[in-house]
Amino acid sequence: MSKISNVILMLEYLSTGRKYSIQELSDLLEVSPRMIRIYKDELEKSGIYIDTLRGIYGGYVLNKHINFPYLLFNNKDINTIKSCSSLIKDLELKEKLEIISKKIETNILKEENKNIIFITEDNELNVYNKLSKAIKNHNKVRIKYYNLQHGESIRTIYPLGMYLFHDEWWCSSYWEEKDDMRQFHIKRILECEILYESFNPKNINLKF
Repeated sequence: MSKISNVILMLEYLSTGRKYSIQELSDLLEVSPRMIRIYKDELEKSGIYIDTLRGIYGGYVLNKHINFPYLLFNNKDINTIKSCSSLIKDLELKEKLEIISKKIETNILKEENKNIIFITEDNELNVYNKLSKAIKNHNKVRIKYYNLQHGESIRTIYPLGMYLFHDEWWCSSYWEEKDDMRQFHIKRILECEILYESFNPKNINLKF
């Protein structure tokens, strides 16, 4: 890694409040103990002071009175990930990168609007994105859903919209097997597959 990346990573380790010996940091960052001392000097030049504890059980600890910078993602980070993703042929890896970019976008939006409820779990975010796509394109979706009373089951749904209820996301859908409208808690959707079959939401609205 670059020097600045190592300095940031060292700061992240120390921000936990734990004491690290120079040798421990050296091993974690895979650099020499001399470089750890240089990183400490660089941080202190920026106003982030590291306390040095002497003795056999000594080491570095972040000064408790220091508020170190909060590192934010930006749109350049998202574009970099998307550029890398376009060069990758592995579909599973591409999906993971898409989840990461969505998380970064979420963090950016969170700073802009503190009152919005965001999704942070990988599976929940993946389900949310697939349902959003299915709603936009009017595709049927096959889900594995966990019900508190009956456990897991496979269901075919026609997702019509999503909404927040008690700070959690739900999906309003027509449930094909039951021929009825239901509200699905996104946290309980364990798996989600967009089907090639489409539906006309106007027909459903007319029926119900």
